Amino acid sequence: MAKIPIKGAPWLMIIQAAIAARKHWGVLTPAERIDLARLLRNTRGRPANLTVQEKAELRRLVGKLDLPGLSKDLLPIASRRRRRL
Repeated sequence: MAKIPIKGAPWLMIIQAAIAARKHWGVLTPAERIDLARLLRNTRGRPANLTVQEKAELRRLVGKLDLPGLSKDLLPIASRRRRRL
């Protein structure tokens, strides 16, 4: 991701974070996105509400999102914000 100076423009950090999140969300097919949303709704905040098969599918889809990679993409954005505070 290109580094853009954000001094005086905190909204730019939000845009950069959204771009990073979209890049990771984009690895899922539209059908997988629908399935992931359905599974998350079905949990109602409690993973025990899912069947064993649904839990396995949820793990597979979340693994495909590469959340550690997303955190690495967001870290430079967050660290610039902390220096400004």
